[in-house]
Amino acid sequence: MMLTCAQVLSEGKAVGVRLWPVREEKRKAVLATMLKVKEVLFSSEEIEEKVRELAERITEDYQGEEPLLVGILRGAVVVLADLMRCVELPCEIDFMEVSSYGASTSTSGVVRILKDLRENVTGRHVLIVDDIIDSGLTLSYLRRFLLARKPASLEMLALLSKPSRRQVDLNVKYVGFEVPDVFVVGYGIDYAGAYRNLKDIHAVEPRTAEG
Repeated sequence: MMLTCAQVLSEGKAVGVRLWPVREEKRKAVLATMLKVKEVLFSSEEIEEKVRELAERITEDYQGEEPLLVGILRGAVVVLADLMRCVELPCEIDFMEVSSYGASTSTSGVVRILKDLRENVTGRHVLIVDDIIDSGLTLSYLRRFLLARKPASLEMLALLSKPSRRQVDLNVKYVGFEVPDVFVVGYGIDYAGAYRNLKDIHAVEPRTAEG
């Protein structure tokens, strides 16, 4: 029996289907707290259109410059890949990896830098690209962290924003969609490493493996 990726992910297990080779302990922990994929919040077509709109604004705002797009791993990989191909300017990319969620559905509020930039941002026009703003603590910390390196400018982009969860005042210049206070997955956004490859963005809810 052939199953789609979405069916495998939504069920969490399937006869005759092997999951990616991760540590057995992690696999069991993830399956024990899998999320039930609910309705589509934003379709792939809506996302594509919004990313194109954001790229057009960036192209206009950075005319004559060569911005450095900084993707926040791992959630921003997909949106950054699509975004940079729509930006009609010379641009470079770099990545940072931070931790604030772990295997939880809410941010811990504690930000750790797991991977720093390779590029020197001093005197550069830097645009942080993230998948979603929740409390705002992560982006607020990264903003202070990078401003200390004296870029020529520093702006932020988030595909999704949850205003109801905001804990800090944060001016994000480019925002794709606002979302209600629900946990979301898909289009690069994960839960404990799963669901990133869903092409749409879905609302999800916790459940047990038996639920």
